[in-house]
Amino acid sequence: MSGRKNAGKVSPWLLILISIGCFFATYNFLTMPGRGRDGPRKFLGGGGDRNSAASFGSDSGSDPAKRFHVALTATDALYSQWQSRIMHYWYKEMRDRPGSDMGGFTRILHSGKPDGLMDEIPTMVVDPLPEGKDKGYIVLNRPWAFVQWVQKAKIVEDYILMAEPDHIFVKPLPNLAYGGEPAAFPFFYIKPTENEKILRKFFPEEKGPVSNIDPIGNSPVIIKKAHLEKIAPTWMNVSLKMKEDQETDKAFGWVLEMYAYAVASALHGVRHNLRKDFMIQPPWDLKSDNTFIIHYTYGCDYTMKGQLTYGKIGEWRFDKRSYLQSPPPRNLSLPPPGVPESVVTLVKMVNEATANIPGWEDER
Repeated sequence: MSGRKNAGKVSPWLLILISIGCFFATYNFLTMPGRGRDGPRKFLGGGGDRNSAASFGSDSGSDPAKRFHVALTATDALYSQWQSRIMHYWYKEMRDRPGSDMGGFTRILHSGKPDGLMDEIPTMVVDPLPEGKDKGYIVLNRPWAFVQWVQKAKIVEDYILMAEPDHIFVKPLPNLAYGGEPAAFPFFYIKPTENEKILRKFFPEEKGPVSNIDPIGNSPVIIKKAHLEKIAPTWMNVSLKMKEDQETDKAFGWVLEMYAYAVASALHGVRHNLRKDFMIQPPWDLKSDNTFIIHYTYGCDYTMKGQLTYGKIGEWRFDKRSYLQSPPPRNLSLPPPGVPESVVTLVKMVNEATANIPGWEDER
């Protein structure tokens, strides 16, 4: 990716200085008296707007106090771009419908330079980690991107939805966190209590049982902006420390950054309201009628009789990894009879987006 070639433009001293600042901010926050389970809620009304390089807002019909800003991190790779375009299309389709509390939208581009989607999708360019710091784990740039964004952006909403390019809104999303804890999706493979030995390296016993760590990642999460401003630097520092620890890196693999967010939140005493209806993940979830987001991270492989062949390329398939070098063509073939409704809906929504996005197959 061209963004990685530009990573060398970022001085390692910059990251060191910010990391030191983040450490002291985190340390001061965690060691202040009275920071128990409910401590962070004192920040729920806090924080003015920051000076900013960009501001992307929206005047939806919902209560302004409930609106949340949609933020996703992305790279300039074509694979990330086409997913971001579909995600942004469905955001626009759902934003102003009844029941929506969606506010503005920002693609946080952590490739370090503008790309060909700047005029299509509201975007803020931030720096990637210094060359080699992510050790080939590109997702490690996500917490660093959010640190930069919350420091530089003028975010008019009090809440933020952290999302990803491979999310599709299937219906208007209300603020699931309004008036209470942040809302998050529980992942079955994030198991803090089964990894206590490792997690104690980053979550000391004086912070309480590891069951205080929620089984979540950072996305999808709707959270108070004031909470994220405090959690993001800790999330970044914990992510880097986990990646540098060989035992942790081996144990957590591609979900390391998710564990880091869960730990960082727990270090700040922030618990999440776990919402299984937040999103579904085909092909394992069969219906989309009781959810808000489709997350198409898994491949969907079926025989022409509608039988799942997961782990084996099917006679019919939809897998985002089939389109690493070029976007999916318009008018993908629909699944054969017998395939779950969730997969059918996914493909139909991809087709609708690609049919309506101008210049879909153009190089960006």
